[in-house]
Order: sequence, then C-alpha cells, then structure tokens
Amino acid sequence: MSTIRKQTIISSVLVYIGFGIGAINMLYFTKKGYFTEEQFGLATIFYSFSQLALVFSLFGLNAVIYKFHPYYKDNLPKKQIDLLSWCLVIILIGFALVCIIGYFIEPIVIKSYSKKSKLLVDYYYLLFPFAFGALIFTLFEAYAVSLRKPIAPSFLRETVFKFLNLIIILLYCFKQIDFTTFMYLFMSLNLITAGLLIAYIFKIGELHFSFKVSKVTKKFWKKMLQMQSLIYFGTLVIAVGATIDAFVINEVLGLKIVGYFTIAQYGSSLIQVPTRTIQNVSVAVLSQAWKDKNYHEIQRVYNRSSINLLLLSLFLFGNIWLNVLPLFDFFDIQKGFQTALNTLFIFGIARCIDAAFGVNNIILGTSNFWKFDFISSVILLALRLPLAWVLISKYGIIGSAFAELIAVTTYNFLRFVFLKIKFNFQPFSYKTLLSVLLALASYFVAFYFCENFNGLVGMICRALIFCSLMVAGIFTFKLTPDALQMYERWVKRVK
Repeated sequence: MSTIRKQTIISSVLVYIGFGIGAINMLYFTKKGYFTEEQFGLATIFYSFSQLALVFSLFGLNAVIYKFHPYYKDNLPKKQIDLLSWCLVIILIGFALVCIIGYFIEPIVIKSYSKKSKLLVDYYYLLFPFAFGALIFTLFEAYAVSLRKPIAPSFLRETVFKFLNLIIILLYCFKQIDFTTFMYLFMSLNLITAGLLIAYIFKIGELHFSFKVSKVTKKFWKKMLQMQSLIYFGTLVIAVGATIDAFVINEVLGLKIVGYFTIAQYGSSLIQVPTRTIQNVSVAVLSQAWKDKNYHEIQRVYNRSSINLLLLSLFLFGNIWLNVLPLFDFFDIQKGFQTALNTLFIFGIARCIDAAFGVNNIILGTSNFWKFDFISSVILLALRLPLAWVLISKYGIIGSAFAELIAVTTYNFLRFVFLKIKFNFQPFSYKTLLSVLLALASYFVAFYFCENFNGLVGMICRALIFCSLMVAGIFTFKLTPDALQMYERWVKRVK
C-alpha cells in the first residue's frame, strides 16, 4: 500500500496544481466581459464529444492493456512486446469509422442545432482532431499506467493541459486573438499533450513497436478479444451515461444552460480527483495481485481505498460547499451560473457515495470477472438515459444530478454485492459512518461559527475551522492507518 500511497500523494498534488490553474480558467470563462455563456457551453460539448469518440474508437483496449500487460512483461523481452502496436492499429481504424460517421451526420447536426446552438455548427469539424488527441493520449496513458508510471500522464492530463488552456484563454481575454483562433488552438491541446506523453515514454526507454505476433498474443488473443468485446460495450455504456447530459441539456435547454451545467460538473470533479488518482495507481498493483492470486492484498487495497477516498471526498466537498456562494460573489461571476449550485450539491453527494465504495471497478476490471462489469454497466445505462431525459426535461439541470445520484448508487451497490458474495470482499466498517458524522459536525461548526463573516475573511475562516476539525478527528479516532503512517514518516524526515 505504501507504493500506492506515495504515487497517490504525488499525483494528487500535481492534479490539484492543475485544478488551481483550472479554477483560473473557469474564472475567466465565467467572469463578466470575456466569454459568453454559449462559448463556455461549446467547450463542454467538445469535452463530452471527445469522451464519446475516444471510447467508441478505443474498443476497451485500455482495460486489455491493464489486464494482460503483466503477462507480456513476464514472458517477453521489451522489444518483442506487440500489445501496444496492435492496440494502436485497432484504435486508428476505430477513429476512421468515427470520422466517416461524423461526415455523414453533419446535415443532421446542422438541422438540429442551427438555432439553439449555432456555435456548435460553426466549429463542428474541430471536434474530431480534439477527440483524436484525447484518444491517442488515453491509449498511451493506459500503457504508462501498466508500466507503473501513472504520475507523468496524470500531470500532463490534469496540469499541463490546463496550463496551455490558460495561455490561450488569456490571449483571447486580452484581445490578442479572436474566438476562431482560440478554438483552433483549443482543438490542438489534446494533440500536444499526447505528443508529450509519447515523448516521455520514449525517453524512459519503454516505447517499442513490434508487429510480429508474439507467443503471448497467440496464447491469449481469444481471452483478450472476449474481454475487449464486453469491456468495450461496458465502457461505451458508461461514457454515454457520463456525457449524455450535456447533449440532452443542449437539445432541451440550449448551449447557454450547458455552460451553467459545466460549473456544477467542474465543482464535483474536484471531489473526484482522489478517486481517479487512486484508481490509476491501483491498476498495476491489483492486476498483479489477481495474477498471483493474492486475495489478501486485494482486500487490503479495497478497504484502504474506501476509507481514504471517503475522507478525502468529504474533506473536499465540505470546503467547496462552505465557500462556493461567497466565491461567486467575490469574483463577480455572472449571476446565471449561480443556478447551478443546487445541482453541484447533488453531484457532490453522488461523488462521495462513489468514493465510499472504493476501487471496486478496478478490482472487477483487472479480475477474471470483468463480465459482471459489463452487466452492471448495461444496468447503469438502462437507468441513466431515461432518467436523464425525463428529469432534465421536467426539472432542468438539477434533474441531471438526481439521475447521476440514483445511477451511481445503484451501480456501486451491484458491484458491492457481487464482490461480497463471490469473494467475501467488502470495504466498510464502523469508521465509514464515523467519517460521515465527523464531516457533518465539522461543517456545521464552521458554518455557524463564521455565519456573520463575509468576503475573503469568511472563506478563510470557514476553511480553516473545517479542515482543522476534520484533521483532528481523523487522528483522534484513527480513521485511517495511512494518515498516521504519513505523519510518522514526516516526523522522521524533520528530525
């Protein structure tokens, strides 16, 4: 667990630096006098489309790399490993299909969105190179993670991308470029970060291509194909569920409301950072543990990930909800964006619930029971799509958050039951409930103590009280062994 903890800490620090930059980006996107609400909504559509396109083109091959790379590594010299090479060929074919489909549906897009979302029509073709960069980056990210090098791709995706984005945002805000130039530069960001990741893998001596079919591929290709097929449809289901809201909101309410929705998504994504980071650094460890049949290690990672992710998520959600409205006022954010705050609250609860279930998706995805991952994903989509359409149509953007809350809870509960019945794995203890009570108590103390404090002073006061109470409670009640171990290591270094 020390390896996971160390990589998680480093990755999280780098990611939060990126989120700090992202917060500045968000400020310029939403502050009066710079971007319009429709322009901000367009950026959200770009992200959502890229996720759908890359999942469609990737064919679930990132999961295949996670699962089978240990077999290649243990049985072949580096230069004879052909896994990456064949994966690259397949995704290029997949993306070619995406481009062909995109060409033929252009008239439908123009007809559907020319009134409510004209900007989407104007910049339609820029969606594809943006998605292609995301696709290439995701493949090589999976390869880097399987090499136990998760920090570099995390840094590039979460920090470098946002820094480059900040540069072009400032160029536009200070009228050095027009919006069309901005969109062309924005389109290139994924391509740049993908190129940097490939250069990093080359530099560490791990970039090798071989198109000769290896003995490992000959032995496992049927299993890989079976896994890839089910994982592909499962991840496609998840991607549709995760990105459908932006398209539904755009269709029902327009591009401006998509911009409001993005604020809620961004705030909840801050809560999700530890989850994504721990999932990335856990992949190689859990894959090896399954290969070695080390069930004790899997259970240990499951338990630790649950309590650690829950505490971190509650810590972040509490700070965000205490200060989000004063933050809007302090930075003079356009008033329309405040309509997303209730949506952010429901999204935050969903993220905390998801965190509490630990890395159950990685445990299933790296096991021989990844078929259940597909089944649970189908159930998720069966819930998510109709819920999103009905609730958004009836209640606006907060309907999306309720659809997410219901689907995420159901999805995780199914995985929890499966792992409990099949392996007697379960991540919870009395400390789970104690962590929730600690966060609630800390929140209300900070809120009521600083109720009459306004502006920057109030935000700092609330954050300090909440953080202090949370940290004190974690150590007092010994909620996670990782906190004490980190403290002991820090004391030794200081001495």
